[in-house]
Amino acid sequence: MGSMGREENSSLVGNGVVGILAESINIWERRAPLTPSHCGRLLLGGKGKSGITRIIVQPSTKRIHHDAQYEDAGCEISDDLSECGLIIGIKQPKIEMILPDRAYAFFSHTHKAQQENMPLLDKMLDERVSLYDYELIVGEDGKRLLAFGKFAGRAGLIDFLHGLGQRYLNLGYSTPFLSLGASHMYPSLAAAKSAVIAVGEEIATLGLPSGISPIVFVFTGDGNVSQGAQEIFKLLPHTFIGVDQLPELYMHFQGIDKNSKSTKRVFQVYGCIITSQDMVAPKDPTKSFSKADYYTHPEHYNPVFHERVAPYASVIVNCMYWEKRFPRLLSTKQLQDLVKRGCPLLGVCDITCDIGGSIEFVNKSTSIESPFFRYNPYTDSYHDDMTSDGVICLAVDILPTEFSREASQHFGDILSQFVTSLASAKEIDELPSHLRKACIAHKGALTPLYEYIPRMRKSFIETLEAPLNGLSRKKYTTLVSLSGHLFDKFQINKALDIIESAGGSFHLVRCEVGQSTEDISYSELEVGADDISMMDKILDSLTTLANSGETDGIVPKESELSLKIGKVSANEIDNIVPRKRPTVLILGAGRVCHPAAVFLASTGKNGDSSEGVHVIIASLFQEDADETVEGITNATAVQLDVKDLEKLYFYVSQVEVVVSLLPPSFHSSIANVCIEHKKHMVTASYVDDSMSKLDSVAKSVGVTILCEMGLDPGIDHMVAMKMIDEARKRGGKVKGFTSYCGGLPSPAAANNPLAYKFSWNPAGAIRAGRNSAIYRLRGETVNVDGKELYDSAKRLRLSDLPAFSLEHLPNRNSLIYGDLYGISKEASTIYRATLRYEGFSEIMATLGKLGFFEMEPHPFVKAAPRPTFQSFFNHLLGLNKSFSSNEEDLIQKLVQLGHCKDKKTAYKTVKAIKFLGLHEDVVIPESCSSAFEIICARMEERLTYKNDEQDMVLLHHEVELEFPNNGLTEKHLATLLEFGKIENGKSTSAMALTVGVPAAIGALLLIQNRVQKRGVVRPLESEVYIPALEMLEAAGIKLLETVESS
Repeated sequence: MGSMGREENSSLVGNGVVGILAESINIWERRAPLTPSHCGRLLLGGKGKSGITRIIVQPSTKRIHHDAQYEDAGCEISDDLSECGLIIGIKQPKIEMILPDRAYAFFSHTHKAQQENMPLLDKMLDERVSLYDYELIVGEDGKRLLAFGKFAGRAGLIDFLHGLGQRYLNLGYSTPFLSLGASHMYPSLAAAKSAVIAVGEEIATLGLPSGISPIVFVFTGDGNVSQGAQEIFKLLPHTFIGVDQLPELYMHFQGIDKNSKSTKRVFQVYGCIITSQDMVAPKDPTKSFSKADYYTHPEHYNPVFHERVAPYASVIVNCMYWEKRFPRLLSTKQLQDLVKRGCPLLGVCDITCDIGGSIEFVNKSTSIESPFFRYNPYTDSYHDDMTSDGVICLAVDILPTEFSREASQHFGDILSQFVTSLASAKEIDELPSHLRKACIAHKGALTPLYEYIPRMRKSFIETLEAPLNGLSRKKYTTLVSLSGHLFDKFQINKALDIIESAGGSFHLVRCEVGQSTEDISYSELEVGADDISMMDKILDSLTTLANSGETDGIVPKESELSLKIGKVSANEIDNIVPRKRPTVLILGAGRVCHPAAVFLASTGKNGDSSEGVHVIIASLFQEDADETVEGITNATAVQLDVKDLEKLYFYVSQVEVVVSLLPPSFHSSIANVCIEHKKHMVTASYVDDSMSKLDSVAKSVGVTILCEMGLDPGIDHMVAMKMIDEARKRGGKVKGFTSYCGGLPSPAAANNPLAYKFSWNPAGAIRAGRNSAIYRLRGETVNVDGKELYDSAKRLRLSDLPAFSLEHLPNRNSLIYGDLYGISKEASTIYRATLRYEGFSEIMATLGKLGFFEMEPHPFVKAAPRPTFQSFFNHLLGLNKSFSSNEEDLIQKLVQLGHCKDKKTAYKTVKAIKFLGLHEDVVIPESCSSAFEIICARMEERLTYKNDEQDMVLLHHEVELEFPNNGLTEKHLATLLEFGKIENGKSTSAMALTVGVPAAIGALLLIQNRVQKRGVVRPLESEVYIPALEMLEAAGIKLLETVESS
């Protein structure tokens, strides 16, 4: 019965029945591969003409063409596509919906061996599917026939103009752009163009403010995407100028601004189209630019876009393909330097959506519903508004769907010419050559042109294993760089055949694949051979292949294959040692990572140090990872960008536990990878909503995501639960829970008026001082407004540490800890606080009242000439230039204005102001535009630790207990005091120790299978906190516990 069913299914290929998928990947995807009119014409032709007898359309309520329209054209509407021999869509279907023994056509993104889409390819091979990829259907000229490039350009520029109007309004300028909607807001492309024309007419008649002119749009590249964007731009009154004319235009308008009133209007915008020769220049000044040479040897060229073009651009419309081997168009550092010199750049319209690519600071994609983010180069920060300094960036990766109707019509006009052959052909050899070349798999087997895919996948895994497994297993290795039409003309197949047929091996070191047939691709292979003669044979054959396209020694304009060979080196293969130890992957390479790595590498699986855990430190920058593992045995340093899912998948698959010490925003995506690979994970960060949502799926696959395993949160949880659980075992009830915690300078290092120092950017700590707080005190709920937090500070003295003069401030929401610890119903006091040395808060409160914590751009700071710290301080105090700045006068003024309650507080504040240099006659840096940025800059400069100074961590719990059986009460105290360490001239902060070591302990407990609870877990269970506290004490991090009875 089963074999008969399979035979019946297999016969469906070529049966003339076509299925159209309902798109499910993105809520905005409204395109269709064929419109109702296309379907009607195909069905009208019938099997005799078109080869198509039926078209079954999956119902969709968001598709641009309604189901009824397809039904009117003669299509059938059904979720069931089991009778279809050919199933077509735009994007890939859900993997579980793939039917066996069918033919599929869509954009699969698999022919480059893209790791994230290999499960899709595997599923298709397993189900004996024939797969056709639209991206691979090319004409005789080598250009893609099925693409949406122009629609991306059109939609992208309209969306950007829409945002440009909002941005100008936030800068104080009303422009005609403000009336323009986003592309998807219009019923058609024609309607959108009409709206742009109306904007253009208003510019032509009423003009643009001279204060924002000239508005210069710089278009990169001249392909379909750029042409589409330019098509929209040309609807505005415009003039195109060359790169060499940019400085002259800029200087002309600079002159107008200086010599005329701001009422002057400008009645056009300007465009500039640039290609690669405008972006780079040869390092050798005696040579001229050559596109062929640049594509083959980009290392011979220096970037010049930031010097020749960017200083004059208002908008960069990025339409070009880019690879990592080429210089960036604009780096973050280049932009930061440019804005300091007054660069007019307002925004980037990155239609390529090349994240972290040619424009480095475009580090995330955006969506149609929220298309912009703002990058502030002054503070190197990202924001979701348009209200302050910086550059607005658009990076939507699904732009063509905004014009779904026209894009579908365009696509279907071409696809309908091919779909008849695809629907009727039972065998691949029945198809014309351009469709045969687009067939990645036929009946579950890769076609010959794509047999390189498994080789690349295998090489990719071997390449990633290299940092773990040591040197290459081949005695001789060399690096071979291949560039040209590797994939679209299948030169990669020939190169790999040469290597393997000679008995050699290869590791794929880098691979950058051209996004279209007009772009070349690039691969770096580590080629290995057992002896030098084998290596010579491989290199000679590769050289012959590369030279095969030459005629009389002349290389074609765009080489099909170019070759660059590195130095052959001999390897010692006896050094390979198989990895047997349990392995932990630590993501990050900051201060916290080193003590975590030291702890794990020196502690064995069973708790002894004879054979430590193997640690992999993965950092965005190799040098940071190398520095972290220096001096640590059992540790390996690797470079890893966690956004590179291929590498992240691999490293996670190779270890037992992952420790993420990256910023919290990365944790949920890393946790998803851990869950997929059934690997445990540890973080030191709070459990947020994104992590909480992973609880059930983590439980379902038996994975523990152990969070809040640091100091605060972390050790504070564990100590609290130990005290509470021990009390309950004795029949006690918790009447009060108070917790104080703070990272402080050691007394010797508290040598400034604030008695505080920063080991990182102070912005986060200052913002924390503006957070609202809520707690319970003796049965009453107390709310503290963020603006009054510093004023709420209270004095604190600890009997066991009488030398410390401390104060405490309430720390956010204390009440949630009542729920976490299970004491909400019985405790009349639940209070968590941050510790500082006494006097800190009254100084900070005064600085806040002066206005130093205001984050909005301050007009006084932006004024010309650039103000000094002294003039800005006087402005905040409302003083004139002639006011004396001696201490007594300033003290009197602070008290008079009500900023300080008495002269004593004012005296301390003035001392802090002078220590920070807020009174100095020094020009404020260009990077500062707000009072907040000014105070952060001064604190970061003046309140830093010296190399020989130590920090300290102080944690103190007080738990008040009542025993109903005998009426006794007890107060249990637990105190942790830890100082930073300086050994061999290297310092390890107390904060790094008390965050890194607990995280490492969490990983060790998971390796030892001592944590049985699954899902998203905090260290509140005895199976976690009992062994963890014991390990902390063994590591030298000890708590002092005392009991006071009454």
